[in-house]
Amino acid sequence: MMSILNRFAGGIRELLFPTRCPVCGGELPPGSRVVCTRCRYDIPLTGFWERSYNPLWERLSTFVPIEQASAFLYFLPGSGWRELIHRFKYHDAWRLARDMGVWYGHELRDCGLYADVDRVVAIPLHWRKRLQRGYNQAEYLAEGIARVLQIPVDRHSVQRIHNNPAQARHHRKERWDNVEGIFRVKHPERLAGHHLLLVDDVLTTGATLLSCAETILKAVPDCRLSVAVLAVPQHEFGLDR
Repeated sequence: MMSILNRFAGGIRELLFPTRCPVCGGELPPGSRVVCTRCRYDIPLTGFWERSYNPLWERLSTFVPIEQASAFLYFLPGSGWRELIHRFKYHDAWRLARDMGVWYGHELRDCGLYADVDRVVAIPLHWRKRLQRGYNQAEYLAEGIARVLQIPVDRHSVQRIHNNPAQARHHRKERWDNVEGIFRVKHPERLAGHHLLLVDDVLTTGATLLSCAETILKAVPDCRLSVAVLAVPQHEFGLDR
């Protein structure tokens, strides 16, 4: 009886307050996952996960040895997809990050290039910033990806030890100085011998992610690293669109 009442209440709630697509703001049809059908069709995918040699891999592998590197979509200023990312990054919509991770995870699994990844590590936040925000959106992305790949998320081996100012406040050259020495590996033995997938939400210059990657490889030289970020700016990486 209670389940019938709950379903009835849920139906009334959906009728009065229909779920909205986080990208376009339109009503989300019943059965839709994450975004509406139109936005799912129009998503600005990079397709990077389908090939080893892509613009993101080329940039990152110049600095550190990276096995594979992928971004899911292009970060377009003024687009609804930019707003979706801002919602889960700054406005408590953490479930969106996990759902996007699941979506991304299916692509990574199906392409086959990430088949031997056996640990997922999210770029950590400093504890002060995490306390202020209440969560780390990169962890929820990592959770979604790991769920599909059926591998664990390591949440404790890598730490952010300096609460550096947000990268957006710095010019390109200053961003590299801003991230120097901000990470440490607390439990290198947990990462030794593993193929790690380093996950973050948005990559611009790559300074933060590269700082984390360098710290891991210095502390754990026998591990292997691949990278999965949710979004990259089209004006820098969309060379083949």
